[in-house]
Amino acid sequence: MTKHDIEVTRRGVLATGAATAAVLAVQAAYAQPIVPLASLPSAKVSLVVNGHNEDLTLDTRTTLLDALREHLHLTGTKKGCDHGQCGACTVMVNGRRINSCLTLAVMHQGDKVTTIEGLGTPEQLHPMQAAFIKHDGYQCGYCTPGQICSAVAVLAEIKADIPSHVTGDLLPHASFSADEVRERMSGNICRCGAYSNILDAITEVSGETA
Repeated sequence: MTKHDIEVTRRGVLATGAATAAVLAVQAAYAQPIVPLASLPSAKVSLVVNGHNEDLTLDTRTTLLDALREHLHLTGTKKGCDHGQCGACTVMVNGRRINSCLTLAVMHQGDKVTTIEGLGTPEQLHPMQAAFIKHDGYQCGYCTPGQICSAVAVLAEIKADIPSHVTGDLLPHASFSADEVRERMSGNICRCGAYSNILDAITEVSGETA
């Protein structure tokens, strides 16, 4: 038996072992009992979405993001990382922005949810939507709905004197600045890098000078 024969034999053993493991995994998967869809835990959830009452029966594990996209067909809100790191799924709940991929729909019984579809229409844009178009605050557009929802909330936060990590003094009124906007928008990732244009859009809507 040559060295080449030994190497071929080793490869064969490894290949056979991998194939056997795969077959066993498939058999184990098929051996699991199939749970009828009707027996999955579900709950009735009532939401006020963009001013409309919505009554849903959902699997209790359904995220707010999936409830909006898959059940209400409001696909403006995007699923990006699905880990709360990119901000593409940002919506406003009772006036405050949240990552809708990180919260369950059943946790928002009776809450008022505003998505990008609820801010404006093609015929009558929200001022922030119009400013994003004017300043080219997007390129691919995937993150834009979350960016706009977050931007609207940022201006509301500053107006309400809610401090951020870069607010220098907590006693006077929160002031509008480029640093404040960048800090507050830092959870919304734009992979196209349109950050300067986004800042220009938010600055115009604020009526302030960054």
